[in-house]
Amino acid sequence: MKLNMKYQLLVALSLLIGFSGCNDYLDREPLDKVTPENYLKAESDLAAYTINRYSFPTHGGWGLGTFRNDNGTDNQASSGASNIWNPGQYRVGEGGGSWNFSQIRQLNYFFEQVLPRWKADEIKGDADNINHYIGEAYFLRAYEYFNRIQALGDFPIIKTTLPDKPEELTEASKRRPRNEVARFIIADLDSAIMLMKNEPPFGKNRLSKHAAQLFKSRVALHEGTWLKYHKGTNRVPGGPGWPGASADYLSGFSVNIDSEIDFFLTEAMEAAKAVTDDVDLTANNGATDSNVHSNPYFQMFGDLDMEGYDEVLFWRGYNSEISVGHHTMHYLRNGGNSGYTRSFVETFLMDSGLPIYDAASGYAGDDSISMTQIDRDPRLKLFMKTPGDTLTNIGGMTVEEYPDILDIAENRYVTGYSIKKGINPDNKFTDGANLTTTGSIVFRAVEAYLNYIEADYVKNGSLNGTSQDLWTKIRTRAGVDTDFNKTITATNLSLEKDWARYSGGNMIDATLYNIRRERRCELIAEGFRMMDLKRWRALDQVQNYQIEGFKIWGPMKDWFVDDEGASTLKAEPESSNPNVSPEANSMYLRPYQIRQGNNDFYNGYNWHPAHYLSPIAYEHFLITSQGGDVSTSVIYQNPGWPVEAGAGPTE
Repeated sequence: MKLNMKYQLLVALSLLIGFSGCNDYLDREPLDKVTPENYLKAESDLAAYTINRYSFPTHGGWGLGTFRNDNGTDNQASSGASNIWNPGQYRVGEGGGSWNFSQIRQLNYFFEQVLPRWKADEIKGDADNINHYIGEAYFLRAYEYFNRIQALGDFPIIKTTLPDKPEELTEASKRRPRNEVARFIIADLDSAIMLMKNEPPFGKNRLSKHAAQLFKSRVALHEGTWLKYHKGTNRVPGGPGWPGASADYLSGFSVNIDSEIDFFLTEAMEAAKAVTDDVDLTANNGATDSNVHSNPYFQMFGDLDMEGYDEVLFWRGYNSEISVGHHTMHYLRNGGNSGYTRSFVETFLMDSGLPIYDAASGYAGDDSISMTQIDRDPRLKLFMKTPGDTLTNIGGMTVEEYPDILDIAENRYVTGYSIKKGINPDNKFTDGANLTTTGSIVFRAVEAYLNYIEADYVKNGSLNGTSQDLWTKIRTRAGVDTDFNKTITATNLSLEKDWARYSGGNMIDATLYNIRRERRCELIAEGFRMMDLKRWRALDQVQNYQIEGFKIWGPMKDWFVDDEGASTLKAEPESSNPNVSPEANSMYLRPYQIRQGNNDFYNGYNWHPAHYLSPIAYEHFLITSQGGDVSTSVIYQNPGWPVEAGAGPTE
């Protein structure tokens, strides 16, 4: 389906994330003549205003686009590690950070202007579309608040625009407990669901009711599981050492955490089921090798037009004719400064449903990339490149060669295991800047399937018939034996290398672990991993953890030779320019053990519990204090963090 040109011009003119907008944008008054008196009084105004508030993770700029968003976890790694794994180097900022209200204020302004006119029936246009755009605004405010609760936990609830008066701004800065904020988000999403259409104006480049239901299930599952697994810590309202207890304005606060957990998990199940009842998964025709690009399940992630996939609830489109594109495809055809980890690759089951360590699994080993994929969960074959895979059909077929682990950083195959998700071999570059126009998925329905299963098990301790049916559908589409009970029985948690086998430093049960495994393997390279690990409290045990890739010191070492047949691998400790980790450390490539000097991560990843939440920057305490004495601020700092710019955690 070709998108309306005026609709796409709004994308370019908005200069935000480039989502499409209303098709009569060019017929409106010049922006210098738009005032509050004559704006937000028509359907087209509402459409343009909300589209300019879209701020979702989509492909853009240079690099792998959204497919790099799991870097810095046990799923993927880039050539440079994040300071979140280096306690003492992740510090309190001087200013900025997640304590930000700019988007929230813009949306509150919308409500102040629009809701009175809407109730008085003074907005011109189609009534259903007007309702839809108001619903979008509720969704977008919920989205902004969810970003804040993930980063900061407790946060002020502000529903109006505020004057630039220090006293009022200070009063409004008082934080509310995170469970209250999450309930506020749920209420906004309920309003969005009530008002929005399932078939939005201009198609699924705009938000829909199903997208709101899916997002509600995400929010509710996140809060329910956060409260469950962080219960008894200072990161949960009312817990021991919770910093909110020191705030006078929260002196009367009390909460039944178990009731809150039950509430949010119930909401997650109900919202997820509204999607799963209506939306089927895209078919997998089984093609994985030379015909993989004819497989709808694979095509879905790299298609130019994603409108026809029921599973795709919301996506971003691009159009090269108006220079709206991205560079993701260029980097998918090399390593893109990313790579799957050994832990991730070994998490995938055999197609029989057995773990690779089971004596009856028939696992072929990992002496080559193609061997790791033999008789494995087909998602590993679909979404991880192997030598010989088709990369492009433009100007003659080109295929994947050996992974270049020695390339410059921006193109490097960091672990040797590289991302294939999103490749479209028939999408040509449009100019010398390698601009491509494959779509970018924001929400897809399978997440609702996964959310329902997890919420059901965490809430009830067992799987109801709906969960069993949904899990069967996911594994059927994946091409894995649908007997998940066989997998559960064969699981030995002591042999799994997945961080998510833990919550709070304790091993979970095999059923819950396999629910988490399914989520990890289905959402490969889609940017969910860090959010999940944090809400599960699955990072407490991460100390001196080494990220590993493929088995470089097995037969694959022979791939890396020069024209004379000499090895190009340099791993000697005394080498002035090493390019690979030494065999003495591990048979597997360790991207952060190549150099030892000036390398904070040579001894691995280390987690600090304060890092579950971000620190609030110093300037916000200063602004809300009396006479510059930050101890008088109405804001309290997050657990484990000091009120001091440039300082690391205090614990």
